[in-house]
Amino acid sequence: MDLENKFQEAVKNSKNISQKPTNEELLKLYALYKQSTEGNVIGERPEGFDFKGAAKYDAWSEIKGAEKSTCMQEYIDLVESLLSKYNG
Repeated sequence: MDLENKFQEAVKNSKNISQKPTNEELLKLYALYKQSTEGNVIGERPEGFDFKGAAKYDAWSEIKGAEKSTCMQEYIDLVESLLSKYNG
């Protein structure tokens, strides 16, 4: 199975994590997914009371410039790790 198919499988499997991951883990998943599917973050950082939007923007911005294939593999590895951690 090629990397793209493994990535899509990991996206599906991420919905099967039995417990909610930590905020840090969720932000990492979000950032890796967005970098893998859309590339570098663009636009303005959310301000005001949009703390969730700002945290997501910051997480994605931290991996700006990372290669798509690297992010896909890291996403796959993180999902596998979370499934093992939370699903036993």
